[in-house]
Amino acid sequence: MRQESGGMWWVRQVLSWTCLLAVLGLLAAMVVLPKTLGSGAYTVLTGSMQPGMPPGSLVVTRNADAGELRIGDAITYQIRSGEPAVITHRIIARTSGSNGVTFTTQGDASPVPDAEQVRPEQIRGVVWYSIPFAGYVNGWLTGEQRIWAVGTAVVLLLGYTAAMFTGAAVERARKRAAGTENTTTANTTTEKGRNHATA
Repeated sequence: MRQESGGMWWVRQVLSWTCLLAVLGLLAAMVVLPKTLGSGAYTVLTGSMQPGMPPGSLVVTRNADAGELRIGDAITYQIRSGEPAVITHRIIARTSGSNGVTFTTQGDASPVPDAEQVRPEQIRGVVWYSIPFAGYVNGWLTGEQRIWAVGTAVVLLLGYTAAMFTGAAVERARKRAAGTENTTTANTTTEKGRNHATA
């Protein structure tokens, strides 16, 4: 039976744990944090916010009052107040007038500002973070499917973690047994040598 060298065993363990933590972090960022904190999660469909938010990116927003918003903030807002369709663009100007505060927005890759001013009631949130291409997964899994997918992933990851610990324990036990056997063999050989010399 071919035995794995100590160096390769550590490399395999480090890679395994890195992948495990990366998957757990992605699940937390895509599902757990938005659900727990009541944040919004949206998928970028166009290239207007490239290169920072390419198509397919998952954008997670947090609630923010109009008074907290500053030039340079990326916000997700309704195209028309009260309707579900939204856009994520960056604030480039803030205007205060008799009708209250409005914001001028523009996509990072757009050559000109957006034609319509954005009112505070249209804003769904300010961008908290974004994950490239994760929006495709978010779009495929919605509602109950997402809950089942997350639950399945957690069970598989826990099973994989248990298998890793079990494998490591078996490997350590095997090494200890091999060390004990080698020590016993060496002692037996030495004893035989002594008996032969005495005779």
